[in-house]
Amino acid sequence: MSVGLNPRFRFDSLVVGATNRLAVTAARAVAEQPGVIYNPLLIYAPPGLGKTHLLTAIGHLALAKRPGSVVEYLTMDDFNEDYHAAVAAGRGDAWRQRFLATEVLLLDDVQFLAGRREMQAELLRLIDALQRENRQIVLASDRPPAEIEQLDERLMRRFGGGLIADIVSPDFETRVAILRRTAEERQTAFLAGVLEAVARTPIESVRELLGVLNRLVAEQAVTERPLTPERVRALLGIDAAAAATAAVEVVAEVTETVVAAAEESSTARDEFGTFLAELQATLEAQVENWRLGAERAVADFGARGFATRRLEQLLGDTPPAEPDVVIRQYEADVERLEAIAEEIAALAPELVESQTLRDPDALAAAELLLDDAKYRTLPLPGPVDAFSLETLTETPGNRMAVHGARTAASEPGVRYNPLVLVGPPGSGKTHLMHGIGVALQAAGMSRVACLGAGEFSDMLIAAIERNAVPSFRARFRRVNALCLDDVQLIAGRERTQEELFLLFNALSERGTQMVFTSSRRPAELVGLAPRLVSRLEGGLVATLEAPPRRERRMSGAVQGPAFRNAERVIWEWPDVLDRVIEEWR
Repeated sequence: MSVGLNPRFRFDSLVVGATNRLAVTAARAVAEQPGVIYNPLLIYAPPGLGKTHLLTAIGHLALAKRPGSVVEYLTMDDFNEDYHAAVAAGRGDAWRQRFLATEVLLLDDVQFLAGRREMQAELLRLIDALQRENRQIVLASDRPPAEIEQLDERLMRRFGGGLIADIVSPDFETRVAILRRTAEERQTAFLAGVLEAVARTPIESVRELLGVLNRLVAEQAVTERPLTPERVRALLGIDAAAAATAAVEVVAEVTETVVAAAEESSTARDEFGTFLAELQATLEAQVENWRLGAERAVADFGARGFATRRLEQLLGDTPPAEPDVVIRQYEADVERLEAIAEEIAALAPELVESQTLRDPDALAAAELLLDDAKYRTLPLPGPVDAFSLETLTETPGNRMAVHGARTAASEPGVRYNPLVLVGPPGSGKTHLMHGIGVALQAAGMSRVACLGAGEFSDMLIAAIERNAVPSFRARFRRVNALCLDDVQLIAGRERTQEELFLLFNALSERGTQMVFTSSRRPAELVGLAPRLVSRLEGGLVATLEAPPRRERRMSGAVQGPAFRNAERVIWEWPDVLDRVIEEWR
């Protein structure tokens, strides 16, 4: 059994060169003989060099060698979040047993252990327990252990007791091999020398290198003649940053399990109805037998997984005056819990396992959990209908962006993911972003989120204030497509960037289309985390130029009068402002 393994990341899809040979060799060794050598194995490398690919490949090979074994992949953030959720539900021991049952545990983004003493202690205990049982643990980080801040020295010794292997930027030959394989997978042919020109770019991240290839695939798709090495070198020389666009990361189909709580709830109510009828008859006929009825109730509800503290008090030395009233109230609370669980199962199945839904004495907490489930399903802001791809005028300055937008709308999550639209105010990037959202909705996607990066940050702040960050995450992770405007606004906002990074990874694993707009290329934004820059630059970064004002006014000719008036105000306000300033002078 495997958990969290991306089906595309295997050893046979990995290009091996001098810069990753040690890590790949060690990874194959632990996959073929888990727990025997290199335990733990820690792989570190900067973003975009294949750490996650290698971790996942270990899982697939381990399963191929031993079908039926338990292999689990998760990020440190998931590890931390699952732990706190388990502790809050009183299931800390069950959480630990979950990992002790795995033959191979793959833990990514270990650098997030920095400063988390509690999680470091849990990981230390887990490593020791897995080693005692000859179970394999493999970890990945974007930096060596010595550079992870406030890392427990005992963990450092555990890591050093296995093997620490690094991956660095590939050499020229390996870059060419990676580009050729990717181009072949894309069924795209380039003239001789083109891929060699791409391989000579100074980009270190393989993800961003593939972004350059993605840019050229799009460039060749909208031009009449194949790209030449000279043309490629000219593109890279004029704007090396613009050439570093993104590769399509992962297309991973994830199957969601739906909890069939409604049927179970209905059956349970029928069984309880029969029991209650029998219990009432017994109490009416023979009041002195109430203790027997209480014992039966404890056994019945306990077998169904409900907490029975209230019923057990009936069996004490001083029971209440009317035990049958206590039992009926308990039964009513159980029915309400089952109704709540049924609603939650339909809204947010991930919450239905909460122990709160099995405790009739925690009915108020269950009602709050239902409110949380309803919040998670509230629709996020969607695209503006007035902005469609058909109403945008294509010009030489936006042709590449329009091509990318139409491709993303027709093949969401397949070719250009993420799509990053870069341009100054008035270039039409927001129009294009909403146009993609409108097209995806028209194609049947019910949950397309289109909002500003500032609004995303404000929603996160509100969630932090309510101690509801898990609900904030769950709400965004339900979307079919994410369109985020003005991503430059989150530069310097570390917590917002961390949440966007986690959301990006979650949506990317599902193959969910993402579209971003920015006033400048991600790589040029000061205050944007490198790991986020790497992912944004790994898609198609398309630049738009602001058209002349005359063209912008004419583009609204196909709209209705209301839209034309609004657009006239938007586009002509600079002229008005110029006149006001001149009169003031």
